Amino acid sequence: MSQIAFETWVQQELQRVEAALSRWVPADAPAGLGLAMRYGVLDGGKRLRPLLVRAACEAVAGDLAAALRAAVAVELIHAYSLVHDDMPCMDNDVLRRGKPTVHVQYGEAAAMLAGDAMQALAFEVLTPDDGDAETMPPALQARLCSLLARAAGHAGMAGGQAIDLASIGKPLAEDALRDMHRRKTGALLQASVLMGAATGGCNPTAHAALSDYGAALGLAFQVVDDILDVTQSSATLGKSAGKDLDANKPTYVTVLGLDEARHQAQALHQQALQALSRGGLADAEHLRLLADMVVDRHS
Repeated sequence: MSQIAFETWVQQELQRVEAALSRWVPADAPAGLGLAMRYGVLDGGKRLRPLLVRAACEAVAGDLAAALRAAVAVELIHAYSLVHDDMPCMDNDVLRRGKPTVHVQYGEAAAMLAGDAMQALAFEVLTPDDGDAETMPPALQARLCSLLARAAGHAGMAGGQAIDLASIGKPLAEDALRDMHRRKTGALLQASVLMGAATGGCNPTAHAALSDYGAALGLAFQVVDDILDVTQSSATLGKSAGKDLDANKPTYVTVLGLDEARHQAQALHQQALQALSRGGLADAEHLRLLADMVVDRHS
């Protein structure tokens, strides 16, 4: 597949996801809550997680309508986590996706509620009413909700953030750092792949390959994030550069050094591609190119 064809696919998928987010995130929620929610999730971000959902769905010839709901749900969970992480009680950041963070724009209380509402909305999107034109089998709804909840909760993203906050100013061994990032960042990226796979027929070999791909890619994403935090400007990143170093947080760069962190990113990239190659998937090209995009990105 040519790079132009891939970029065309990405733009088409981004348009679908953005339109669905705009449709399902209500502007009329009470007391300005909807405005804060939409500010926090619309018109920004790489949308990598939705792209992984859609690409994995294609790889298993799955239900694209169900995958669109899954893509929106996982982006809502990601966006809510950013809203909460940016607040003064956590990372205390003022810039996200090139604009003021939600708590800066709307106040801390509104930001907290917007994050709470986005988290709840994610599961509402995955469980459409019987009268909805895009219904899903109850078993698929349950599977998607289970994958997303586990990735977002104590065993995944929330647990990783707890370790992150508890590790400020403390030395952290590489295996502990890897565990933290597999939870905080990797779990939701891996779940994105598995949610896409859940929308179609997926034999055990393909499922294991996609799971391994998602795990390697999720960790690679965080390693690259740590590298970019010390090599790129805030204007390029769309968020505050150097904030982890300033906060004395352990990262792959501080624990391993910049050169070794780059080596780790490339090794994880190869692990992800090798996992895809043994999956026997009919069409995994978009997943392969998304792995390239994660490691080669500059923001």
